[in-house]
Amino acid sequence: MSGATRSPGAVPDIQDLEQAPRRLAEDRRRGRGAALNKSGRFEPLGRESFDDGWDSLEDLPPLKTTVQEERARTIITRNESPDISFDRSINPYRGCEHGCIYCFARPSHAYMGLSPGLDFETRLFAKPNAAELLERELSRPGYVPRAIAIGTNTDPYQPLERRYTLMREILEVLENCAHPVAIVTKSALITRDIDILSRMAERNLVKVALSITTLDTKLCRAMEPRASAPHKRLGAVRALSAAGIPTSVMMAPVIPALTDSEIERLLETAAEHGATEAAYILLRLPLEVSELFRDWLLRERPGQYRHVMNLIRAMRGGKDYDAKWGERMRGRGPYADQISKRFSLAAKRFGLNLRRKKLNTDDFIQPQKGGVQLSLF
Repeated sequence: MSGATRSPGAVPDIQDLEQAPRRLAEDRRRGRGAALNKSGRFEPLGRESFDDGWDSLEDLPPLKTTVQEERARTIITRNESPDISFDRSINPYRGCEHGCIYCFARPSHAYMGLSPGLDFETRLFAKPNAAELLERELSRPGYVPRAIAIGTNTDPYQPLERRYTLMREILEVLENCAHPVAIVTKSALITRDIDILSRMAERNLVKVALSITTLDTKLCRAMEPRASAPHKRLGAVRALSAAGIPTSVMMAPVIPALTDSEIERLLETAAEHGATEAAYILLRLPLEVSELFRDWLLRERPGQYRHVMNLIRAMRGGKDYDAKWGERMRGRGPYADQISKRFSLAAKRFGLNLRRKKLNTDDFIQPQKGGVQLSLF
């Protein structure tokens, strides 16, 4: 195996992306979303693997998922983004084994000195003290409860959760404190926690959103290789709804010329399975995600490459991505407006988004065992 040095910020053009030797051998990355594993942008030198002509990459073993435990110091992350409906969130894991090729959280792995490519879906971090930290932070004097969002970065119910059960521990703390939570996931594993979620729903403390991008199982497997299959996610929508848990469907992301044709059928199916709300996010390609997604398109849907990318750029001011507040989730221009109108009309037709519940914060009980020193008087 050989290594090539490059400038960390360099982004290859289409011709570079068409040079397949930069990709790791398919047998090594079977069941993974990305095919590239370039160094993170903060590293002083960048390295990428390529075959030197002697089939040197073919003899390496398949990539395995590794987990490193991280003793976090805080667990609630705050944000002040004006186009996001929540101001706090929790991420019990870093990286995500689901391997969704379009995931806008991939660039965060660069902060760990790792690649947003294959490292993001194979080299994971778990925070085993998440529930303990949460109880401590909720017990701080002056804490004001507002809904905590979980699943906004990496999926809290990714396969790793079966082993660590961090999400269940977090829910137990939130239930005991009567603290509201909004969850987004692509995993049917969430049904494991229906007992807790249903009790919280009776007190108006929880909302759940299943992210479903496509009903095409073949496309789903290529695009989201280790996430639950579409019918499993729909089954979770049905089970959660039947248990009295407010459940919505997120079409996140909508990919022009690839999944946008499914908007109406997906919303109709979601409503049939008990969803009461629906929302979408237009495909986002920040930083390294752009190259990873373009490489995936050339591998999986080469005939649609130019059409998809031209539409994306038409909605992003001629670029792969524009992070402008208010536009980054929806894009702009005629095609973006068409997607928005179609989604709104379909949601109305199928009885979605008729009512939006605001979660209850009035019954919050501040914990007393979170490690905060109590007053002497």
